[in-house]
Amino acid sequence: MLAFDLPALAPARILDPITHHGAQLALVAVDVGVPHLDRLFDYLIPASMSELGFGMRVKVMFAGKERDGWVLGTRAWDEREDATRALAPIRRLVSPVATLTPAIAALARSVADRYVGTLSDVLRFAVPPRHARAEAGVLAAIEKAALKVSASSDGDGDGDGTRDANSATETDSASGATTPATPGAPAGHSVMAGLVGGDVLLQRMSAGEHPRAVWTVTGGPRRWREGLTEIVQAARAAGRGVLIVVPDVREVDSLASYLGERVDEEIARLVAGDGPSVRARAHLRVLTGLARIAIGTRAAAWAPVMNLGLMVCLDDGDDSLREQRAPYPHAAQVLAMRAEPEQAALVFASAARTAWAQHLVATGWAASLREPRNVVRLLTPRVSSPDEQELAQSGPGVGARIPTPAWRLVGEALKEGPVLVSSPRSGYVPLVVCSTCRAPASCGECGGSLHLSTTGATPSCSTCGHDAVDWRCKECSGTKLRAARIGSMRTAEELGRAFPQVPVQVSAASPGILSTVDAKPRIIVATPGAEPEAQDGYAGALLLDASLTAAITGLAAGEETLRRWLAVASLVRDQGRGGRVMVLGGGAPAAIQALVRWDPVGFAERELAERAELHFPPTARVATLTGPIAAVGDLLDLAELPSNAELLGPYTVATPDGEEGDYARAVVRAPLSQGAALSSAIKSANGARSAHKRAGSVRVVVDPRDL
Repeated sequence: MLAFDLPALAPARILDPITHHGAQLALVAVDVGVPHLDRLFDYLIPASMSELGFGMRVKVMFAGKERDGWVLGTRAWDEREDATRALAPIRRLVSPVATLTPAIAALARSVADRYVGTLSDVLRFAVPPRHARAEAGVLAAIEKAALKVSASSDGDGDGDGTRDANSATETDSASGATTPATPGAPAGHSVMAGLVGGDVLLQRMSAGEHPRAVWTVTGGPRRWREGLTEIVQAARAAGRGVLIVVPDVREVDSLASYLGERVDEEIARLVAGDGPSVRARAHLRVLTGLARIAIGTRAAAWAPVMNLGLMVCLDDGDDSLREQRAPYPHAAQVLAMRAEPEQAALVFASAARTAWAQHLVATGWAASLREPRNVVRLLTPRVSSPDEQELAQSGPGVGARIPTPAWRLVGEALKEGPVLVSSPRSGYVPLVVCSTCRAPASCGECGGSLHLSTTGATPSCSTCGHDAVDWRCKECSGTKLRAARIGSMRTAEELGRAFPQVPVQVSAASPGILSTVDAKPRIIVATPGAEPEAQDGYAGALLLDASLTAAITGLAAGEETLRRWLAVASLVRDQGRGGRVMVLGGGAPAAIQALVRWDPVGFAERELAERAELHFPPTARVATLTGPIAAVGDLLDLAELPSNAELLGPYTVATPDGEEGDYARAVVRAPLSQGAALSSAIKSANGARSAHKRAGSVRVVVDPRDL
């Protein structure tokens, strides 16, 4: 066990790749997803399946039903052990293409064990479903590439076995697939050379080594892409594959376009929303080596890139990188678990820094890459957060949501270019209260909160959609409403009135997220995560309702608040070109000070120290157990927890919609040295409950963001 809780991948229950096709039994991971059946099962290999190999999909009979399975090894018939058993044969081979590699199978096993899940659960989102047409197309492309290389070798040689450098190709001995050779690294490493340790990172990667680093990016998205291009070219110059994981599809598209213009080779796009055919085709092109660079969202962390040499994760603090299906692994953790076994370099890049990333640096597992302080001041905008005294001195409007200094900033910035206004709530008026007693206005049908969709609209329920035509306050019988929260649409309306000659656009889930903004003066009102990138950076930005943003709950509330603010501020021009950012509406003082000083590393160090004192992740292994009270108690009774594990609870929590009975949550934590033992104990207890068909299911989340 490593000091920072990244277990080495030692697949004890997954055998080596098949080397002898005459073996009589196949070891199959059956897709059942039941905890007590999370193991390999023996099946007879029919004589007609001589091509059966590791990682191939098969159909088998299990508990009277035909189910999917993966071949993860073979063994010879044992007369003493197998003669007395009635072994079923494999019913059919789904595809002769081995879409699951030994490395990914081992990774899936380790992730399942760490996060208290099953192997079949992990493989469902690690490997996309088979698509026969996409598979046939990729196999045809491989054959075509092989023929082209063969013809080129026959016709272009000069008699002594040499070839022209421009027609050189890379060939992987495992599959015979070929890809164009990549040009060398750029002549000037402008971005990476400015980082402390940046040159060393490039040199080690060019030499085929596998360094690990946490890069705190300063200077906005353009600078991050320039630096990324340098390290990608260094990895490709060494003949290694590249995998890049980003939080959302917008970043996939922009980064793929940017790299595509600078790297003369195919870039695979791995996005779950692309559909079965496109996903399967991209996965196979990466698997076979037709594409050596892959970019995608969280599922791309499992991409079987050939000869993987570099992995990059952008913005590891974004919760979009956590898988929404059990056992809920985080893509950044998955990449970290891949790094050592596959001997690949790993870079976490973000404008902010999470406590987990800082923990990797503090334990010496990863190096810290950041700009010197004098460079930080040159690359960042001027950030201010006026207090009540400063606002009072600025004139009227001291208590307004957008006070006088903010209006002045917007007016001055519009003379130079676009202005970004961040509003933490979407909609028009997402929450209303009684105008008389300030009690929250609730729906008479379901009790949900009321909101307004437009000016003069009838208040309606945010939960059931019921229109509260004759609303009356339950506390004081008042009939008038007032806004308690202002959304992005209402904010845009107010700004439009103040600057009637300037276009005002909203970027949010509704009416739609803008992709880019030109350099013309305009106002963009955006919700968190929907901020479009400006062509030449924004001239200024307002961070409204800071206290509302800082009211995020959960273990990572502080770092999430700073991450959102830095994401907005990073889109603004540097102060040398007049870039200004203003934070309004109170908020967490520590996060505001870190933003004003532009010191995400110092904030992460403080956050990590507090977590260590409280024995919370990443300085300890923590698991939450949530479910019916009786089921949680039963699981705890069965679990043989490590001697130094601590139990907090169980305590009562809200019952999920559609469920009955009282729900409870227990928090179990243990030192990192006992992290594997804690996960194993909970997994064994879960398996025992499953085998005995105990009532009630318990949701287990390891290292949750919210306790």
